[in-house]
Amino acid sequence: MPWIVVAAAVLVAAVMVLPVLVVIGQASAAGDEASRLLLRPRTAELLGNTMLLVLLTVPITVLLGCGAAWLVERTTLPGAGTWRTLLLAPLAIPAFVSSYAWTSVLPAVQGLGGAVFITALAYYPFVFLPAAALLRALDQGHLDAARSLGSSSLGAVLRVAMPQLRPAITGGALLVALHLLAEFGVLQMMRFPTFTTAILQQFAVGFSNAAGSLLAAVLVVLCIGLLALEVPLRGRARIARMGAGARQHPVAYRLGAWTVPASAALAALVGLALLVPLVLVLRWLVRAITSGAVVVGPLLAATGSTVGLAVVAGLAASVAALPAAWLLHRYPSRLGTALERVTYLASALPGVVIGLALVTLAVQWARPVYQTAALAVLAYTVLFMPRAMVAWRSGLAAAPPELLEASRSLGLSGLSTLIRVVVPLVLPSALTGFVLVFLAASTELTATLLLAPTGTETLATGFWSASDELDYVASAPYAAAMIALSAPLTVLLRRQILDQR
Repeated sequence: MPWIVVAAAVLVAAVMVLPVLVVIGQASAAGDEASRLLLRPRTAELLGNTMLLVLLTVPITVLLGCGAAWLVERTTLPGAGTWRTLLLAPLAIPAFVSSYAWTSVLPAVQGLGGAVFITALAYYPFVFLPAAALLRALDQGHLDAARSLGSSSLGAVLRVAMPQLRPAITGGALLVALHLLAEFGVLQMMRFPTFTTAILQQFAVGFSNAAGSLLAAVLVVLCIGLLALEVPLRGRARIARMGAGARQHPVAYRLGAWTVPASAALAALVGLALLVPLVLVLRWLVRAITSGAVVVGPLLAATGSTVGLAVVAGLAASVAALPAAWLLHRYPSRLGTALERVTYLASALPGVVIGLALVTLAVQWARPVYQTAALAVLAYTVLFMPRAMVAWRSGLAAAPPELLEASRSLGLSGLSTLIRVVVPLVLPSALTGFVLVFLAASTELTATLLLAPTGTETLATGFWSASDELDYVASAPYAAAMIALSAPLTVLLRRQILDQR
């Protein structure tokens, strides 16, 4: 292992775990009250709600993402290019905007059902994106070889294609699960209590850091369980290949009479995820413009702040995720696995918990960075680095090890090989990670409210301030700006799928 890469990965892991250590330290302050707080019926209810949300939503997102990816990439479905863009478009609409729109149209969309409905529609693209990219890159020759050895069509898919898709599916499912553990905006509007909503109530109403941190520590334990489960589910099937010229392009399965039902199913999925939020936001925006409620100056300032913070956060998270991903790919070991897993822990915590932990650290040890943009960027990096990590991991898995060995045999060092050989190969995946972090950072709410420099407002905080007062018209310009800012980036995500040839 190159010591520079190891040192960088260790440093990143140490920074990522600091907020978790602060939370554990504050939770230990509960003392004798800890057992009473953890064993009360309310905690059991919150645990049941959180687990139920994860257990229901994650399989639904996997089913939606993989099913849509298979229809688009491996069948004769008409308009595949258009469907790719539309199926990724929900990433451009923040989940709390979608929940705000749906509750304004159907107030009955509440509770567990409403939470599963909104989050599944918002997060299935995390599974669709990597699954579609790998389905497009699969070698048809492998499937034909399985058929020639007596496997049926379904058997060939299950025994040959699925093992290669497992890293994409499990990585996307892990991102969805971590988002659900830390989700606040959607669950607050759905009035569905989980650990995250209870934690914010403890901080905002109960003024109890110990009780809130104790509940956050339970989220860390749940996150560790998810990370431990994902490792064996991921599998070790090789994805990278040599000899691109010998690759056989996938054969599209003919849908025949199923073309209309398949198109209708995708149309329904896209319509539910996009139509209601977009129509409602546009209607509110028209009212805001006609009533003169749009104040251009603050809106432009919020947009500028959002773009600046999100760009820096995307770059920081992408760079920080590379060392651990590189070690895990090039030098598989328990150390590499541990360093990669550590980076996921803090992402399961709500933004407000990470924000308060970083405030504590800054006030005690780094007061000059308190209430600066640097602290907000650090919070975004801690919260959203798993998005970059999954992207790097997917790209590195497709980089043939033989090219790395050839580079080393020609005299290049490990670091030079990383820069000159690996980075160009995985650049599309790296760009995907940057875009995913940008989208998340540009819509992050609770950590931004705590850590944004004094006088700085982002699009998310502007929207939440108006929506908290049920002022649909005043919130519309901020929602429209978030969607307009995110929409072009979904085109870049679409390019990752098309680059898999």
